[in-house]
Amino acid sequence: MKNTGSGQKVRVGIVGVGNWAKYGHIPALRLLPGYEITAVSSRRIETAQEIAKSFGISAAFSDYHDLVTDPEVDMVIVLPPAPQHAAVVKAAIAAGKDVYSEWPLTTSTADSEELLHIAQAAGVRHVVGLQRRVGPSAQYLRDLVASKYVGEMRSVRIHVSMPYFHQERPPALAWTLGAKNFSHVLAIYVGHFLDMLFHAVGQPKTLSSIIATQFPTLTLSATGESFPNDTPDGIVGIGTLENGALLSFQVEGGKLHNSGLQIDITGTTGDLKISNPSSFGHAKENLIEGGQSAKTPFSELPIPSAYSHIPPSSLDVSVEDLAHLYAAHLEDRKNGTHIAPNFRDGVRMHKLIDLMFASSSTGALQTVDSDK
Repeated sequence: MKNTGSGQKVRVGIVGVGNWAKYGHIPALRLLPGYEITAVSSRRIETAQEIAKSFGISAAFSDYHDLVTDPEVDMVIVLPPAPQHAAVVKAAIAAGKDVYSEWPLTTSTADSEELLHIAQAAGVRHVVGLQRRVGPSAQYLRDLVASKYVGEMRSVRIHVSMPYFHQERPPALAWTLGAKNFSHVLAIYVGHFLDMLFHAVGQPKTLSSIIATQFPTLTLSATGESFPNDTPDGIVGIGTLENGALLSFQVEGGKLHNSGLQIDITGTTGDLKISNPSSFGHAKENLIEGGQSAKTPFSELPIPSAYSHIPPSSLDVSVEDLAHLYAAHLEDRKNGTHIAPNFRDGVRMHKLIDLMFASSSTGALQTVDSDK
């Protein structure tokens, strides 16, 4: 992949200007002096014009083809619902632009593999929105594990839950209805959090899972209209990592109280705990606690300031993680590195989720290919 660093600002065009664009991507990009948002597009030109006016963006389009071919756009950010990603990404690649796709990359492994092959053949830089792995807490955790803080890992456990994805959905989550959209708890939260975990502790070698749909119907709160639910609400699983450690994981939506993130890592000479009372939209960075040997107090391990690569801000940590991803992309453009997660990482996660579904439907332990 070519080194495209030029020292100039990366001019960004955003396709899809819904809540996550306004709450996450636009503030994250505006935080970094290396980017300039030059264009936005929406199916309704009025929406695109309103966003452009609100954020001082020069161009607004109703057709994404006009945005991806705009000479004032160097990088295309693809933010519509997952079923629309492939078409926009292909258009951006054909135009020779760097491209970011929100996670899920597409609605299927095959489609995601196709995007990876097309992007590689075109020589464009490609980024997937698995930003949690580049946040300060995730990077510090990765280094703690690599430095043998806990000695040899014996076990890793992660639990992720959120009040969202309950049986009643607000209009803003209408796009999560329907398995064909691949925008359910398993696709989104398993993708984000297990990518972050495996980037820190190593990849899985085997896994076995049970996937459940516990809300038989879903209701749109705005209209009261109900639909049969064909999407999963939760997953539990076990397995092993490539380094031999035992693995257990649980992700569940619609948990009304005491939700959030907790990771426990047990080693031969120490232990680590990573926690956050929220799995999304959290105000504080993940808390990392640890202890070495039975005589060492189990206490907070403050994240060194060197792990932050963005300017100070009042943005919540979920958005700051996104800013770290964009900062990593700037570093990659400058140095030819591969810090930011890319389409290959997206394909790997698609394949892991496929194995989880296969295990749940067959009851069989699945072996993860080492190149996945």
